[in-house]
Amino acid sequence: MEHRDDTRPQTTGPYPSGAGTVVYDRDWAPDVRRSVRCAGALFGLLLCVDLTAGELTWWRGALWFALALLLLLVLFPARVSAGPGWLATRRLLRTRRVRTDLLTAVRPLDGVTQRLVLRDTLGNRVEIDPEVLIRTPALWYRLAEGARGAEAAGTLLCGATALHRLARRVDRETALGVFRVSGLE
Repeated sequence: MEHRDDTRPQTTGPYPSGAGTVVYDRDWAPDVRRSVRCAGALFGLLLCVDLTAGELTWWRGALWFALALLLLLVLFPARVSAGPGWLATRRLLRTRRVRTDLLTAVRPLDGVTQRLVLRDTLGNRVEIDPEVLIRTPALWYRLAEGARGAEAAGTLLCGATALHRLARRVDRETALGVFRVSGLE
């Protein structure tokens, strides 16, 4: 498949090097604290119920601890970061990184929670919550900057409409935030 002007994107390295700053999700730490509090509350509640019923044993306590730990693993949020030309998500055991300047597809997934799946020409895949981009406009800026480059190079084959829709939503939420802070709401 030919690209515009018969140019092909450079894929020499897995990640672009640049002097730009790395941007992180600013609400990640409070989300982690909420996850730990939920798991701790479940553990405490289960221990209290067993203690009140007189059924608490060491193995039941270990079972309730394992259940609370499982809840923590399910609720633990991904840490989203972005730099010039890349976006990454880090979970407990794995980090996934995608080149935003080499995006090929952006697909929104609807379900219990909305997700955005990004794929690049190198075969990397990242799944993020669009709310992270809305809460942290600097992350959105890094993604949009790379996506514009991919769209101009002709590598973004699917999902430009979803990105434009998300851009309008980010702009609307940012403007509302500015109005709220300035008292013009």
